[in-house]
Amino acid sequence: MLGAIVGDIVGSIYEFNNHRSKEFPLFGNGCDYTDDTVLTVAVADCVMRNGNYSESIKSYARKHPARGYGGMFAQWIRSENMDAYNSWGNGSAMRVSAIGFAFDDLQSVVTEAKLSAEVTHNHPEGIKGAQATAVAIYMARKGQSKEQIKSAIIKYFGYDLNRTLDEIRPVYVFNESCQGTVPEAIIAFLESTDFEDAIRNAVSLGGDTDTLTCITGGIAEAFYGGVPKEIADKALSYLSPLMREVVEEFRERYGLC
Repeated sequence: MLGAIVGDIVGSIYEFNNHRSKEFPLFGNGCDYTDDTVLTVAVADCVMRNGNYSESIKSYARKHPARGYGGMFAQWIRSENMDAYNSWGNGSAMRVSAIGFAFDDLQSVVTEAKLSAEVTHNHPEGIKGAQATAVAIYMARKGQSKEQIKSAIIKYFGYDLNRTLDEIRPVYVFNESCQGTVPEAIIAFLESTDFEDAIRNAVSLGGDTDTLTCITGGIAEAFYGGVPKEIADKALSYLSPLMREVVEEFRERYGLC
């Protein structure tokens, strides 16, 4: 799931200042981790400890405030209420990558993705976005081809993956929904030639750039067999000691180092 973190950090400076080109410094001035990274690590920690998704997500968010949390989610963080709020936002998909790496059968991936999403994002679209992302990661790390991944996501989740980046880029606008982010993120992966190219593809689309690139990064990491060391080391250097420790433990436990 380090690939998702890389995507978040790289895309962080372009969220409200879209850069519709693949030419840019990979870690530009002002890059930092956002809520996408915090909650990705929260889910990874929860998976390793067999914990409670609500408790882990809320705890991490409270320990890492002011990281760009959405309005409804921020209210949920502050409250003592654990009830979900029927969101279809892309937050469920951006935090799910650890599940695609940690579980070794497809049904467990689908089930766990739902569980991780529905603590906040219990709208069907919020759950679907998380499941599609986790399934793409699972299939990628199991050696499935891009065409197999594409066909499965279309068949089981109904996303339109038959567009190209060149078709999407001129008309794509900021969109915080799963249905307006996850398909584009998967297409950015499908058109890539390696991990870094996938990250650049995603940033070039614009939109909710940190989250879109976060989703792409997780899939690309799984498909291309990891994150290049120089990129991995740079991304880890942005994290708090707590998050870095969890990421390194997760990577070691699931053979991602």
